[in-house]
Amino acid sequence: MILFTDTTFEKKDFREAPLEKGEYENCKYAKCILSGTDLSTILFIDCTFSDCDLSLVNLAKTCFRDVAFKDCKMWGLHFENADPFGLSVTFDHCSLNHSSFYQVKLKKVHFKGCTLHEADFTESDLTSAIFNHCDLARATFDHTILEKADFRTAVNYSIDPEKNKIKKARFSTAGITGLLDKYDIDIS
Repeated sequence: MILFTDTTFEKKDFREAPLEKGEYENCKYAKCILSGTDLSTILFIDCTFSDCDLSLVNLAKTCFRDVAFKDCKMWGLHFENADPFGLSVTFDHCSLNHSSFYQVKLKKVHFKGCTLHEADFTESDLTSAIFNHCDLARATFDHTILEKADFRTAVNYSIDPEKNKIKKARFSTAGITGLLDKYDIDIS
């Protein structure tokens, strides 16, 4: 297996020359295009992706350990296909529309300023997750563990308290309507 350490990839289009299979440790990716590429079986440790397009990337058995995504477009990703062992990621001002976290364990994950339109969190474990200034329009929460999760600054979420575990989760007064959507009532 090829090992890359302390390498910076800037303004690379990996659709033309695919990222080599291997292990990438403490690498930085800036303004790179990876959309539609195959990242399966690649191991990323302590890596940072900034202003990259990772939409529709194949994540089959991809390892993300202490990986940070900042200002990235990440549409339609299937994190349930990634290697669950040691999965640790943060998202800062990323667009994760139509991405799936089905049955993914992301305890203490931090989403900051992200758009998560139509994201699927079905049966995922988001214990102590933080959704800081995130837009969760039409995101799916079904049998999701949201205990101690923080939604105080999140908007447009719809969470059924009867179908999800929300003990000690935090919500703002303004966002309380997102917990009552299923009742189709008017709160003013």
